[in-house]
Amino acid sequence: MHSGFSILPSKSGNSLLALLILLLGGCAIMETGVEPPPPEPDPLPPYYLRAQLDDPFEMIDQAIGRVGASAPARVKVLEMEEEEADLWTRLADRFEFSECPDDSRADRWARWYGERDEYMERVMSRAKPWLYDIANEIEARDLPGEFALLPIVESAFDPFAYSHGRASGAWQFLSATAREHGIEINEFYDGRRDVYAATRGALDYIQYLGGRFDNDWNLALAAYNAGQGRVRRAINRNRNRSTAWHELSLPRETRAYIPKMNGLGCLFREPERYGFERPEWPNQPTVERIALDGPTDIVRLSVYAGLDLAELIALNAGLNRHLTSPTGPHHLIVPVDYTEQVLDALPKVNGDDAIVWREIRVQRGDTLSGLAQRHDTSVRALREANDLNSDLLRIGQNLRLPGNGVIPEQSPYADRYQELANLQERLLPTRRFQHQVRPGESLWVIARRYRVSVADIQRWNGMGQSNLIRPGQRLLIHMDQPAGRSRQVATTSYTVRSGDSLWTIARRHQVRLADLMRWNGLDESSILRPGQELTIRRGDDA
Repeated sequence: MHSGFSILPSKSGNSLLALLILLLGGCAIMETGVEPPPPEPDPLPPYYLRAQLDDPFEMIDQAIGRVGASAPARVKVLEMEEEEADLWTRLADRFEFSECPDDSRADRWARWYGERDEYMERVMSRAKPWLYDIANEIEARDLPGEFALLPIVESAFDPFAYSHGRASGAWQFLSATAREHGIEINEFYDGRRDVYAATRGALDYIQYLGGRFDNDWNLALAAYNAGQGRVRRAINRNRNRSTAWHELSLPRETRAYIPKMNGLGCLFREPERYGFERPEWPNQPTVERIALDGPTDIVRLSVYAGLDLAELIALNAGLNRHLTSPTGPHHLIVPVDYTEQVLDALPKVNGDDAIVWREIRVQRGDTLSGLAQRHDTSVRALREANDLNSDLLRIGQNLRLPGNGVIPEQSPYADRYQELANLQERLLPTRRFQHQVRPGESLWVIARRYRVSVADIQRWNGMGQSNLIRPGQRLLIHMDQPAGRSRQVATTSYTVRSGDSLWTIARRHQVRLADLMRWNGLDESSILRPGQELTIRRGDDA
């Protein structure tokens, strides 16, 4: 099955605020605390912003823009009726639930988005490769067209977006929810960042939520944001009054989330009302899904097919390595006009000189340097292949080794492998991010939110004991290694039994409930199933 995705023509904007936000954020803007008054601003979720201005997110944005910007020249628009020729018109004709009474919060959000030309241009640039496929999937499920706008609210259509709650990708899935809806996550691949795969999982989930809430799409949105269990409990508590979403006791974030979606729906359905220039895109794919026979080296593919490596990464954000996952899914997304080159290149990519891998099991007495010498490779290659942060090995641990002696450093394309490694190290979620200080926050409050110490924040940001922080200031936060030292963490798995709850499991293993949920990408509304495997960690700062 072929599916596609084809950029908003550059539009000069006049919003200094939006430009400033874009420059400070590096690229992905995930609602940075600005709320159109009145009423008082909503507390928006503290999404991670990009750590440095020289991070490669701008490169990825430019790469995805190149895919879409040249699409009209690549793809001939089919002969079709005038009203069917525009992709956004096709979607807007399916809008069902967005309502924006004058001066309502939804109306103010529509104006907020409509006034931010540079921001919307960047978001539309990211959306363009995927929108044709999203439209097809929405129609296949008979869903309202507004759901094509959901990734704008969730992530600004950034596939590399990662939230403080460890939701990931354009559709902002937690790992447990993603797996429940058929999205694969393994050490080679995270389908939450694969827009093609995540779109199917997200729309399946939305379709399910629509069924749970009698096709009240605002309640379905509330459940997507806050969890279906929480929304159901709010309805049950309010049963004698009203089940309308705005009458329920829901988190403030959720009560802001639904007006945003309604506002975006009104903006794209009634652009003239808001002085918004809705994009006009051909109703055509701009990217193609290529089926693969097995693991494929994307660096070699970029060489043999003449593909820009940044474009390939931008379209296949789910990849964690230079190889696609050995266990699947076996596909790549490529610009539509490169389809033939890619199909011709695949036999060469998987030739005899390709980098292949085999596994060994660590035995008592094994060291990283000894294994590297024994198997004719390097310590660096072993660390990179196995995501090792130290030389510490465990008996019984499985390690990958280059199966034919060929490693990236010895390849004729070593510079491209290094380019990919550098990009993935800084693109993938995320060992460091920025927190924007809000009014009233102290270092103690920020440290408590991220489970780090005040001393850590001071050290990461070159601050002394007497340094003060101010609203709007950006502080660098390290998530994975907060104390700045090598952590020795023992990880075990626990198989859920009938009658277990997160609370009983946390108590049994003498760990905090919040940590148990964090380690497994769960929240208080998550449902456990007998046989489900949970990760338990013990050790310094586990």
